[in-house]
Formats: sequence, structure tokens, C-alpha cells
Amino acid sequence: MSSQERTIAVPPVRIRQLNGAVPNADGRFVFYWMNAFRRAEWNFSLDRAVHWCLKLNRPLVVVETLSCGQRWDSDRHHRFVIDGMAENARRLDRPGVAYYALIETAQGLAEQAVVALARTACVVVTDDFPLREHRVRIAAVAGRLGVLVEAVDSNGVLPLRAADRIFPTAFSFRRFLQRTLRDHLLEFPQADPFKTVRLPSCAPNQANEFDVPGAFTPTTLRAEQPTLAAIPLDHAVMPVGTKGGIKAAKGAWRRFLAGKVKEYAARRNHPDDDATSGLSPYLHFGHISAHEVFAELSAAENWNPGQLSPRASGSAEGWWGMSPSAEAFLDELITWRELGYNMCAFSDDYDSFDSLPDWAKQTLEKHTADARDYVYTLEQFEKARTHDPLWNAAQRQLVREGRLHNYLRMLWGKKILQWTSTPRKALAVMIHLNNKYALDGRDPNSYSGIFWVLGRYDRAWGPERPVFGTVRYMCSRNTARKVRVKEYLRKFGDK
Repeated sequence: MSSQERTIAVPPVRIRQLNGAVPNADGRFVFYWMNAFRRAEWNFSLDRAVHWCLKLNRPLVVVETLSCGQRWDSDRHHRFVIDGMAENARRLDRPGVAYYALIETAQGLAEQAVVALARTACVVVTDDFPLREHRVRIAAVAGRLGVLVEAVDSNGVLPLRAADRIFPTAFSFRRFLQRTLRDHLLEFPQADPFKTVRLPSCAPNQANEFDVPGAFTPTTLRAEQPTLAAIPLDHAVMPVGTKGGIKAAKGAWRRFLAGKVKEYAARRNHPDDDATSGLSPYLHFGHISAHEVFAELSAAENWNPGQLSPRASGSAEGWWGMSPSAEAFLDELITWRELGYNMCAFSDDYDSFDSLPDWAKQTLEKHTADARDYVYTLEQFEKARTHDPLWNAAQRQLVREGRLHNYLRMLWGKKILQWTSTPRKALAVMIHLNNKYALDGRDPNSYSGIFWVLGRYDRAWGPERPVFGTVRYMCSRNTARKVRVKEYLRKFGDK
């Protein structure tokens, strides 16, 4: 093995073979099908593709695809991804790499292009994202190919398959992390996978063989911004001011690291302070890596793995050996975020009411027939037409900005449960509104938040109440007493 190969090794636990094929020795290039980890750095999938390029002495072709025709596809989400594509085109415009941005104008075009291009590839590498639709899609494409297809996990700090089961609570998952994570903290993707390697260049007469019909190259993507009007999307859900891409993601993270992170533990729950990181959409679309975030936070804390506690107590505080605010942030970034990824990786019904813990299903179904003081339609929820000013403000933030303050997201869901005729209908409303408007919708972490409302990762609470049973209760009045919302209500109130 050459020194170049050693610098880009990917842990085997992060690599899945999707078919029984072998590398094609006669292939002309290594093919990276980018569809979840949309970044040219800190990316195990890209590291693996570069590894194959060096091993087989072939150039790299990267095709980043953006599908259409799925429920909740909208201008908002597409524009955010396309922002990132334009940046990836610049970053991957280098010797030995051909980059293409393939934005579907009809459903299925991306898969057709991938299958056609893979026929002349040595090996195909793609992203191993745990949502059911993604897993089914890449497996179906791999089954049509006669060349080795590998799916690589670059989701979080803990490899998805370092666990072998679903964890029912954050406490149990946190204990597992504290027993397991230490070794994985030494296995990070490359900050720049091209820094110390030189990829083979394609011969001039082969360049046209890498063309992807209908796709944007770096040159064409710079010359023209793809129009969304011709794509079958929900054009009523407009883009928001938050820009996508690696540069925007790094900017949001470094502003947070330089300022708000110091007071995160004390201020994160107060909507008026807006002290959260804002990283959720960038993590969801793969514009920033949890590894990069962890590495830079660790450096800012002057931290090293020797500071880890030897005890796996499951406590949210004290294990890392960092400041309270840094530990609180890491509990969100690693424990809570990757808990949701664990659920989606090992379950196909993670978005089903029946996936709830038995106690939660039983208590909610027991109280399904309870009288509700208010019952609202989906349209009333969507247009923020309830009797509750704080709930309405949260919904307006979701529609206007594509995000919900983390603490108010819990209240937002609890009130939907209280104001719909059945808990199953409440779940459908929450999933629809979140996936339609939130930039981080359709993410394992956002499903965790929605299902927490109904009892997942929680325990029974007393006293038993109408509608909720023993599922944890929240109300706007108590929320407004606990956290600062005066300025939030002024900003997102009914004007």
C-alpha cells in the first residue's frame, strides 16, 4: 500500500457493499455518486473514492444528483441544495476530477444517468444516508450494475454500524457512546482529501466519455443558475434568506463558535436570545460535517481524548471533560442527533405511529376519544390560525424562515397533539408541516423531535391527563414563564 493510500483510509465499519460485483479493471474512472454528503471535504465517501483512484490509477468523476418528484420537494429545499452545488463545482474543479451537477427535471433521470455512466466505471462509491427512501434507492440502482458499488457512512462521529440495535432512550444511547466512542475519535475524514495526493488525469481523447447529458459542469454552473420553474416542485414554498453551501455552513458555525457557544448551556432555550448554532440544515444536506464541528470545538477548548472520563455513567454532563456549554452542545450534536440516525438505520417504520414505545401507544390510544377544547384543521395549523399567540408565532417562524427554535419545536408539537382529533392525525400534521417548510425536514434528527412529542425516547409522566395520558405535557403559559419570548412574539406575532 502506498503512502498516498494510507492517508485516505476509511474505517471498514463505514463501508457497505451493495452488490456482489467486483471492480471493473477495464473501467476508465472511479465514480462518486454524491447525493447526501454534499461537500468536498471532511467526507468519508469522497475519501473512499480518492482511495480507489490511487489504487486503480484512474481519474475521478463526481456526479452530485438532486432528484425531484418526491413529496415535499420545493423551491426552498432545491435552492438551498443548488447553492451548495455551485460551491462544490468550484471546489472540485481540479486536475484529475470531473464534477457534474445533475438536477432532475423529471423523476428518474438521475438514476438513468448513474446507471449509464457506471457502465464504464471501475467502481462506484455513494453515500450511506439512513432514511428508508435513500437506502431503497441506492440499493435498487446498485442491483442494476455489474460493477462494485460501495455505500460509505459519513453521517456522524459514531459509525452507524458501530451499534447493532435501536436504543430506546437518550440515556441508554449516551452510555453506549461513552463506552464505544473513544476509539472512533481517532478516525476522522480528511479535511482536504486532495492536499497530499495527485490524481491521474484523463487522456484528452477520453474527456467526452465522462459527459453526463443534461448535467451542469463547473463552467456551465458558473455561467447560469439553474431555474426552478421547469422542475416539478412546490413553487409556493419559497426560498428563505438562509443560503446553502459549505461557505455558508462554515460561516454559521464559526460565528457560533466565536460567540454564542460560550453561553449555550444558559441561553439556548430562550427564543429571545436565539443562542442556537443554526447548523441543522447544513448538517442535514451534508454541507458541513459533524467531524469538522467536533474538531474545531475541541481545538477551541484545548481538549484532547485523555480528558474523557473513564466512567460510562450515561450522564449528559462531565464525560467529555469540556466546559459546560461545550458539553451541552456536544450532547445535541452527537447524542441526540445520532440517536435519530440510529433509529432510522435499523428500522423501516421510524416515521410510523406504530414505532412508538408500547407504553406511549397504549396511553395515547386510551385517550383518543377524550374531548378537546380546540380541534384545528391542517389549513388552520398551516396558516397559524389558532387561539394561541405563542404557537402561532412558532408556526410563522417555520413558514417564513424554514426553521423552528429548538425549545419551541417541542411546544409546537405538543399543542398539535392536543388540538387534533387523534394522535395519529397529530403525527401526520407534524410530519407534513415540518417536512414541507423546515430546511432540516426529512432528517433522522427532525423525526426524533417529532416522535419525542409522542413519547419516543421519553418515559411516562404523571399525573395522567386528558388527551396526553402519561405522555409529557407542555403548555404555552408555562413555557412563557420559563423562557424569554417577548421579542420572539414581537417578531413573529400577528401583524
